[in-house]
Amino acid sequence: MSSMSRGRAALAGVTAAAVAIGVAEPVAVFTGPRSAPLVAVGGLVVDAVPESLKQFAIAVFGTYDKVALLVGTAVLLAAVAALLGVLAARRLWLGLAGIAAFAVLGVAAALTRAGADAYDALPSLVGGGLGAVTLWAFVAGPLGRDVTSPAPAGTPTPTAPSAPPSHTSPSHTPPSAASPSAESPSPASPRLPSPSHTPPPAIAALAPDEPAGWEPQEPADHESRRRFLRGVGLLAGTAAVAGLGGHWLAGQRGVSAARQAVKLPAPAAAAPPLPAGADLSLARLAPFVTPNREFYRIDTALVVPQVDPATWRLRIHGRVRKPIELSFDDLLARPMVERYVTLACVSNEVGGDLIGNARWLGVPIRELLDEAQPEEGADQVVGRSVDGWTCGTPTAVLRDGRDALLAVGMNGEPLPVEHGFPVRMVVPGLYGYVSACKWVTELELTSFADFDAYWVPRGWSAQGPIKTQSRIDTPRARGRLTAGPVTVAGVAWAQHRGVRSVEVRVDGGPWQEATLAPTPSVDTWVQWSWRWDAGPGEHTLQVRATDAGGETQPEQRRPVAPDGATGWHTVKVTVG
Repeated sequence: MSSMSRGRAALAGVTAAAVAIGVAEPVAVFTGPRSAPLVAVGGLVVDAVPESLKQFAIAVFGTYDKVALLVGTAVLLAAVAALLGVLAARRLWLGLAGIAAFAVLGVAAALTRAGADAYDALPSLVGGGLGAVTLWAFVAGPLGRDVTSPAPAGTPTPTAPSAPPSHTSPSHTPPSAASPSAESPSPASPRLPSPSHTPPPAIAALAPDEPAGWEPQEPADHESRRRFLRGVGLLAGTAAVAGLGGHWLAGQRGVSAARQAVKLPAPAAAAPPLPAGADLSLARLAPFVTPNREFYRIDTALVVPQVDPATWRLRIHGRVRKPIELSFDDLLARPMVERYVTLACVSNEVGGDLIGNARWLGVPIRELLDEAQPEEGADQVVGRSVDGWTCGTPTAVLRDGRDALLAVGMNGEPLPVEHGFPVRMVVPGLYGYVSACKWVTELELTSFADFDAYWVPRGWSAQGPIKTQSRIDTPRARGRLTAGPVTVAGVAWAQHRGVRSVEVRVDGGPWQEATLAPTPSVDTWVQWSWRWDAGPGEHTLQVRATDAGGETQPEQRRPVAPDGATGWHTVKVTVG
């Protein structure tokens, strides 16, 4: 049993975990970033946590939910590692067993991901092994053992000062009572310091028989502590450099260069030109076309898949008469269609920003399915991502004439890597969880009765048509306004149906019809505006939209699960 304090033991455990994670990162450069223990275990967490917790994370952190998950996982790992360090100080085998359990968890997490092979176990095995060695070194090895530094040869062992004699003789005056005028002592007697010189405490504490120049040895625990802290600093620093270096190397091995080399073909059917006034260009109002860097991203990938277009393949198989396999060049050689399409996430709360509009370039999915010839009863097309994620799209929707695309371009450039490069699905009118498969590599024809896609077993509806919604962008909630004319504006959407009207009301009063900006198609959102003569006081603004079929969005608030939120967006402002 080690005698180290709990604090030092906990720090030893955290350092061992840092070494394990940091060393695993450069190993994962060669086996793939998804095999890194933190990412692999994080992926298991994403798959296993209750849906309510996922929605809470999205609501609180938005598009930074993955960063929050990784940080939270790291903090939890540090806490458990500290506990393992304390256990190891009592029984070394307990700490080592804990690290072994984490290594096994990392291996299992990596090997159970889609497309994994035996090499994906290496980062967890190497990291776990070095983490165990680090813990041993701090608890039972040279970095943690209390070792007294040997004294130099000939150096006396420090002893307590001798007790003064219990008697004095009139003829013997103690040295401390010697008069300044006394004769100098004989050579055989110890030389006393001059009364005008105050001896340093270390010398003053010496017994008379201790030679001058003797210095007490520093307590062993001080040296042990310094050795321990030097070890922590060296190993933690090395782990940080290894981890950051591995992350940087992984980025260098990405597909950014391959993406930049892609030359998109001109569309055979270009997007219709934007009508004049489609973008009202008002401050704080979402632009009609969402820039790529601002487009929302919600998916289950903790690390963005790096798919080389030179090796990418798409298989259309399952319940089809003629299976198809295409390369990226095969896809680019086909006639391309360009369209403006608004995508929305089912997790978008009322008034939320998990929605965006872009100009997409791609091949119509309908044409590919017609070539593959689906069999009778194959009412579902399962899109499968390179990382194994699946979505189930109704076959009828993909063949009903809407511009459902296998997209290769976004706003005039190749798809951004985080948005599905080299190929993704874009389907107007359906929430992304049932249609917008990024990094897609398979389209499998099956039926809803035979297969549940990723989100269905987790409580979401098998089919997810987008609900009619509207949002107030300006003025912002809790904004302070000046009395007088105020422009109230926002966006509304009912993809593949179109928006017929938008209405606004103040403080529960009568509904006032807003002015709609023109749009190029029913598959995009629409900007709207309304002029309000604002009077002083606290006011509540509400908005609702009606689609082209005459259905008005309901007032009742419902959560995003299982098939999208409902309710009127409400904003409270103060007018001075």
